[in-house]
Parts: sequence; structure tokens; C-alpha cells
Amino acid sequence: MTLPLAASSPPAPPVRTAPRCRHCGAPAPGESGFCCAGCAYVYRLIHEQGLQSYYELKDDVTAPADTALLPVRDYDWLAAAQAEAEQDAARGGHAPELALDVQGISCAGCVWLIDRLFHRQPGAGRIEINAPAGQMRLKWEPPAAEASGTGGAGRPGKRGPRFDATAFARTLQSFNYLVAPASGERADDAAANPDAARPLVRRIGVCAAIAMNTMLFSLPVYFGMDDSFAYARLFGTLAMVLGTLSLLAGGGYFISRAVRSLAAGVMSIDLPIALGVAGAYAGSLAGWLLGEERFVYFDFVSTFILLMLVGRWAQVAAVERNRRRLLGRQPAPPRVRVRDADGGESDRPPSSLRAGQVFTVGAGQTVPVNARLLSPLASASLAWINGEAEPREFRAGQVVPAGAANLGRAPLELRAAQDWRDSLLERLLRPAERAEFRNRFFERIVTGYLAGILVLSLLGGIVWWLRSGDPFATGAVVIAVLVVSCPCAIGLSFPLADEMAAVALRRRGVFVRVADLWPRIARIGAIIFDKTGTLTLETPVLLNPGALDTLDAEARRALLALARDNQHPVSRCLHEAMLLRGWSAALDAEVSEEIGRGVRAGGWFLGREDGVEAGAPDGASSAGGQAADSATILACGGRVAARFYFADKPRDDARDEIRALQSRGLRIAILSGDHPSKVAALAAGLGLAGDAAHGGLSPDAKAGWIAENKDAGALMLGDGANDSLAFDQALCRGTPVVHRGVLEQKADFYYLGRGIGGIRALFEVNDARRRAQTWLLVFSVSYNITAVSLALAGHMSPLLAAVLMPASSLSTLAIIGAAMRRTSENRSP
Repeated sequence: MTLPLAASSPPAPPVRTAPRCRHCGAPAPGESGFCCAGCAYVYRLIHEQGLQSYYELKDDVTAPADTALLPVRDYDWLAAAQAEAEQDAARGGHAPELALDVQGISCAGCVWLIDRLFHRQPGAGRIEINAPAGQMRLKWEPPAAEASGTGGAGRPGKRGPRFDATAFARTLQSFNYLVAPASGERADDAAANPDAARPLVRRIGVCAAIAMNTMLFSLPVYFGMDDSFAYARLFGTLAMVLGTLSLLAGGGYFISRAVRSLAAGVMSIDLPIALGVAGAYAGSLAGWLLGEERFVYFDFVSTFILLMLVGRWAQVAAVERNRRRLLGRQPAPPRVRVRDADGGESDRPPSSLRAGQVFTVGAGQTVPVNARLLSPLASASLAWINGEAEPREFRAGQVVPAGAANLGRAPLELRAAQDWRDSLLERLLRPAERAEFRNRFFERIVTGYLAGILVLSLLGGIVWWLRSGDPFATGAVVIAVLVVSCPCAIGLSFPLADEMAAVALRRRGVFVRVADLWPRIARIGAIIFDKTGTLTLETPVLLNPGALDTLDAEARRALLALARDNQHPVSRCLHEAMLLRGWSAALDAEVSEEIGRGVRAGGWFLGREDGVEAGAPDGASSAGGQAADSATILACGGRVAARFYFADKPRDDARDEIRALQSRGLRIAILSGDHPSKVAALAAGLGLAGDAAHGGLSPDAKAGWIAENKDAGALMLGDGANDSLAFDQALCRGTPVVHRGVLEQKADFYYLGRGIGGIRALFEVNDARRRAQTWLLVFSVSYNITAVSLALAGHMSPLLAAVLMPASSLSTLAIIGAAMRRTSENRSP
């Protein structure tokens, strides 16, 4: 059955300008000066290490530094890659080197910062950073030889400290940069994708040189060069050769794409461009062969091709730039230690797991298949696969579901209950093919344009033939109509409007990943939110932050030691709050864990209140009357130093932003795997009707819900693997998380920051873009009526066409610039 959607439309709240984060430039509500604890941490780290010049070089707005606070990632793959590189270098007698992808590079400041951090590493050699591609190549000193006092690669000599690529990667993560294996497709975009920006740049360079030289040999004709001039024929021949080269180097790009589009039954923008190029070139070639100067438009052909290539590059480059901010290829899932039949153990990829095998999952790692727990006790998070915010405890003999994350400090031993190929996690991580969205409205514009121009040129030719009987005059009119009916508005300015819209969104923390996002937005009628991590933050909210400020120095050091490197959501929340306060000194003591109760270090305890027998301290903080989960205590020697209260709360701006979206006529729904009562409570707090909240849904149920409501035009917003199947069904999809390597590769866009204001920004910028394109269509129709009328009247000449074409192009650029100016302002959504 089709489930109802919330459709109320309260008035939109006013747009409020928030202070900007001192690190990333994103909106920073509150008085801390930072949008999140990660930014506060990285800001302090940069200043402590004397790297303040970064802020003089960086862009105004960069990604918030939430990922800097993630638990340490698994870098076993990097250690293995470094060892392999050093072995290859030793055999080849050269310095070892390694290519890596980097997530987070967005500006010259990032390049400068990464370079400085690399050269502070022991044994570092040279680093080459390709910011547009999001890649770096490291070179370092070979490791010292173990015998004969020789250096690496068999060369004698003294060697300094050994370079550690894993330590460098962890340093980068602390500054908000994530490292992954180099993705092959980035190494050579031209080979991998002929429609990518890099090959287009090469075409533009060649065609720009050709266009300038073509104009050089065409200008003498416009300035009155007579046919009897000694070099007149030579100049014309050179213009013809250059026009032919321009057709081959640049025009062929549009002609081949137009042919492919027609074969697929699609009317693309490439078709009118190809028609204009082919018609102008054919007429010019005929005029050159016949010596009829009024047919010759080689300069127009070269300039027109150049402008169309520039417009296409602008459209492609904006999307590629945002896509390359993410890792092109995530590291392979951590290998699991499997017990062999002979009693030995070996590390294997999760995809090799078979039912009945015994395997081990390390701290922070994910259980790849449904498995029965052999360890006595385990604490695991299911948020990634079903949206449950609260960790769950499992005892020996219970089945731990695939996708559960081990929150404990010790590895877990399990027995696989299924093969990897039957695992839910395998389905959720499986990539899905998706056809490019067809913009029917745009296709109708192209069809109408082509039909109108072809009919007018045919009728004009017939009339001129009947009136004059002169085939040359008739041909000149037909060619003039094809030449001056310039599709610059849709071939140049439409792509530039898309590029400017993408830039405006990037300044507001929203990053477009696919070129067909814009026509999808026009079809959206409903916005579907996941709950945990999308409408709420990934960690619970500390309701009584003042409790931290009451702690003495020793208690602060103990709390930091207990909470850092702990993957429990409560510990992560406390760690963020401490970093926001600038706490950095931790107690030097070994941390031990009591699963299900808490952690201990040096006589201190952090965990459930039943983990220690003690009364409340004098002035112990409370939750201030707010709804909260049970208290987490910090205690020492039987005395409670503080009680902390937490709750799963929506993002600060969620209520206002949802009201603003509803005021646009968009319907809102929440789909979550969390308990229905929690989902209903969240919906009520956001002002949504009860029928908008749907809890307890499996990944398949989420996908089925969206499939049943497909006619609504759903925009799905999610952050976990449990949203993957729903993403596959949605018209449009976005994510606020870019460090997990799952949904960001499926998303049409991603948005960063602590709020959801980027969703409203998406619609506002698209409104401005559509207004700009409407003005462009009005101008284009007016221009073409005027220009085609002149051509049909026989008043068009190559000189007049050469003036009108760039004039119309500049006019369309001015229109698009004026219409998109407001969206380019860096203002808070």
C-alpha cells in the first residue's frame, strides 16, 4: 500500500545569517566561533604547529573537519603498499615512490599544508600534489640496509630515520584529509573518459589557436581586400585549411555525440550545435571552391566551435571538481583473520568467508556476514545498517548481524552463519547501474529549435529560388540562416549557468556530483529523510555540557584518556566536547574495558552508573529537565565526579529548514530502521504529522516504500549502508557523510556541515538557475528572429555574421552573470 506523506505547508522562517566558522567558513551557530569540534581541533592544531599561513591561502569556505575526529582508520593496506614500493625500488636502484588519492583537497591552502606536513616526516623526500585530480605522489629515502652498512637500493651511505607512510596518513587524517589507494581512472582521464574536462581543455587549446589564426586570414577580406590582391587566394585557402582543422579538432566532438544521441533516440544539445557547424562549414567549403566569398564563414566556424567547447568544459569541470573532492577508490574492506581447518590462522578478504568458518573482527571493524558470537560478550553499533542509535550488547551464542560495528577495544571471535554472497552487507555495498536522466523539457526546446530553423531555411530557399532563379543567391540565404541562427544561449550559456550554480552551491556547503542533477530537481515533489546521522548527528547530544567545566585538572585528564580512541557514541560525543574546549593533556594510564558497563584507567571509571557504587557529588549536574537517556558517570575511588546526560536530538536547524521546504510545496517523510516510537517522537519535535514517520524499516522496506511512492518524485537523504537500496530507487539522492565510501559514490550531491540548510540552498540556487535560463530563452528567441529575418531578406553577410555571433554570445554571458550573481554571494542558507 502507498504510505501517506506529510504535506502541510507552514510559512517559511526568515533567512538568518549565522556567524562563520573560524576554520572552514561554514555557518557556526553559537559563541564558540566554530561549526563543530573537529574544526576547533584542527584550528588549534594548525596554530600549535606554526602553520597559520594556511588561512591566508585557503578558500573562503572549505569542508568542515568532522572527519579529523574519526577513529583511526585501518592502514594495513598502506603499510603493505609501502613495503612493495620499497622492494621495487631496491630492485630498480631508485628511490621508492607511491601514488595515493586524497580526500579533502579543495584549494591552494590544502596543497601548501599537505606539503609542509609531509616534509616534517622523518625520511621524507619529495611530494607532488595534483589538486584537481585529488592525488599525491610520495617519494622518500630508501630504508637503511640491514647488512654491510649499505643504504637502500644497494647503494652505500648513511641513511636517516625511516619514512612511515602510515604515520603520515594518520597525521593527514588529524588535519581532515583522508588517504586511499590511487584510483586508476584519475591517472588518465583522457583514456578513461573522452568527455572529461582534461581532454576538453586540450581541444580548447588547439581550437583557440586555430580560431585566432583563422581570424587573422579573414580580417583582410572584411577590411576591403580585393580578389586581385596577390595573396587573396592564399589567405582564403589558409582560412579553409584552418577551418577544416577546427572542424576535425573540435567540431567532431559535437558531431559524434549528436550521432550517438540520435541513435539512442535522444534530442541532445549537441544536435543543433553539430547542425550549425556542419552547415556553416559545408557552405563555406562550397563558397571557397566556387570562389563565392558570400558563402565563406570559416572564421565563424572556428570561433563558434571554440565557444561551444568552452561552454561544455565549464559544465563538465564543475561536476568533476566536486567529484574529485571525494576518494575515487576506498581502501578494500579490512581483512578478517580466519581459522583454518588445520588450526592455523590466515588473513583473508571478507568476500572469501563461507558459512561455518571461525573468524576474528578487530576493534572498530564491521562484521561482514551474519555470525554467531563465540566471545563471551560484545558491544556493537547497528546504526550503519538499521539506523539504531543505541549500541547493542550481544552474548556468546547470539547471532550478530552483518554490518554491525565492533565498539569494543578487544577483537571478537565469531562463526559465520552464511556465505559472503548471501550477506546483507554484500547487497548494500554492491554498486548499481543508473541510466542518465532525460530532460524532456530541454529535448522539446532542442526539437523546436531544429524544426524552426530547418523549416525557415527551407522556405527561405524556396522563396528566393522562385523570386530570383539564382542558385548562388538561394544557397547564400540558406547558409546564412543556418549560420546566424546561433544556439549560443543553449550551447554556451546554459552550461555556464550550471557551472555558476555548482560554484554557488559549493560556497554554501553543497557539492554537485552528476551533470543531470538539475533536471532531477525539477521533478522532486517529496523529500525523504533517514533519521540517525541525517536528521540527527552521528553522535548523541550532551545535554549538560556545564558538567565538563566543573571538573578539576586531574578529572579532565582522566576523562580525555577514557573517551579518546573509544568508538562508543557517548565517548565520541564527550571527546568532541573536550576538543572544543581545547583540552589536550590526557592521563598516562592503560585503559581497560568492561563490555556493557564502561572503561577504566588509573582508578577512574567512565560508564553506566551501575558500574560503580557511589553517590552523587556535591553539585552534580543534571540534564536540566530535558528528556535524556540514563546518566553516564565519571568516577574515581567510589566517588562520582560528574554525571553526563545524552539524548538523540535533531540537528539545530532541522525544524526551521523542514518548514521552509514544506512552504515550497514539498512533502516530507522520515524512513528509519530505528524503533518506531523514537522516529515518531523525532517527527513530532520537528512539527511533522504522525503519518510522516515510519520506523522499524529494513533496507528492503525502505526501498519498497520509495518504489511505491515513485510518482511523488522522491529525493532520498541518507548516511548509512542501510539507505543504499533506497538510493537505488530514488529519483534523486544526497548524503551528509563523505568518509564511509558507500553512499557518496551513489549520491547526486553531498552536503557538509552540522545543519541541513544545504537542502534549501539546492532549491534556491536551482530557482535562480531556471530564471536565468528563462531569460536566456527569451533573448535567444528575440535574437534569432532578428538575425534570421536579416538572413531571409538577403542582408546577411559573412562580416555581419562575424559581428553578430560574438555579440550574441557576450550578451548571453551578461544575462547569465546578472541572473546568477545573487547565488554566487557567500551567504548562509
